[in-house]
Amino acid sequence: MQEPALPATHSTATAGILQRPYLWVTVGACALVFLAAFESLAVTTIMPVVSRELDGASLYALAFAGPLATGVIGMVAAGNWSDRRGPTVPLYASVALFVLGLIIAGTAVSMPVLVAGRLVQGLGGGALTVALYVVVARVYPAVLHPGIFAAFSAAWVIPSLVGPFAAGIVAEVLSWHWVFLGVVGLVVPAVVMIVPVLRGIDRPSEQATVPPWALGRLAWAALAALAVLGLNLSAGVTIAGVPVAPALVAAVVIALVAVRPLVPRGTLLARRGLPSVILTRGLASAAFFGAEVYLPYLLIEEYQFPPTFAGLALTGGALSWAAAAAIQGRLGTRLQHRVAVRIGSALVLGAILLTLATSALHWPAAVAIAGWLLAGGGMGLLYPRLSVMTLAMSTKENEGFNSSAMSISDSLGGALALAATGIVFAAFTTTAESFAGVFALTAVVAVAAVAVAPRVSR
Repeated sequence: MQEPALPATHSTATAGILQRPYLWVTVGACALVFLAAFESLAVTTIMPVVSRELDGASLYALAFAGPLATGVIGMVAAGNWSDRRGPTVPLYASVALFVLGLIIAGTAVSMPVLVAGRLVQGLGGGALTVALYVVVARVYPAVLHPGIFAAFSAAWVIPSLVGPFAAGIVAEVLSWHWVFLGVVGLVVPAVVMIVPVLRGIDRPSEQATVPPWALGRLAWAALAALAVLGLNLSAGVTIAGVPVAPALVAAVVIALVAVRPLVPRGTLLARRGLPSVILTRGLASAAFFGAEVYLPYLLIEEYQFPPTFAGLALTGGALSWAAAAAIQGRLGTRLQHRVAVRIGSALVLGAILLTLATSALHWPAAVAIAGWLLAGGGMGLLYPRLSVMTLAMSTKENEGFNSSAMSISDSLGGALALAATGIVFAAFTTTAESFAGVFALTAVVAVAAVAVAPRVSR
């Protein structure tokens, strides 16, 4: 098993992430990321079955938006807790909440109970991400950060190759309940692999200043989560058939105001350095995931693809994401961070523009499918590098805050994009116009990511 982490000597700093003394913590951490990603994709596959069985169509969207919203609260809490006492206890607590949410959802007999489980699951999942990032900062030397974050990217992407199919088989042969409950038994051994190294993580010395509990940030996180949930819920509210625009705008404004204390100062203004790193992460997430949700839908509705083949478009993007993440990890410092981010954001924009053209001009579906390979490659380039830059621009006292800010930007970007694209999709009278509107909106967000990307360097 893994020995306690030691200060980076020449031998440890030059070791790979799959060599001693990092082997077991790498395997365990990647396993946790893998399981969180698998669960997210698996739920997407089985949710239509769950909704039909539990008569929960009215809560369908909330089952997806809820975990993203509560995840913001978990991220802030785990970041603050990690800055105060180190990441060990926050990691254990986040895993416990994640498992509890799985159990609640897996044993649910009504849709409200399942949504409650998803909310708890999101709370733990958000905290888990931040705690793992702080573990990386404390355990691995900086030279290994590109490699471990590339491994995280691969662990997040690989489930898209097997997750939907495996979830469908489990739901058909056993029950959809086991898609939740089956993951519980796999989380425990993953945590056991990490336990030894957690014992050796440095805690703040007695002379160090311990940051206070950031109750104000927690309150802002709760407000941001409520605003995101309100935006998702208000998307279907109409008066005389017209969407309640003021309510929608108010929800967005509240979310942006609430997120300001949760991210580095100047993030919403794209200030150079860390603020632009965090903002680029959120914009890239919003553009990519906002478009990805509708790509299979486009192929099924407009091109009569069966669901299995429509999902292969996402599989191609996942493969290119994993490949690009591996390539950038091997290149290390030979590929400058800012260059990787600029190339990656441009590839995402190009892919969304190809998809927009396909939907608007009725081009062959192969154009959009091939384009999504570019999108996955772009995300594989920029995601790990933004993670590396976040830690490189952090100190031991604010690693937790900055890691949580990056994850918050991810979640809020994705949640706001999903809500906005849902509103746009429902605003048009034909499906062709709806798809074009969705991809046009995500293209605008991708343009913003390209514009901010050059500012990630100080």
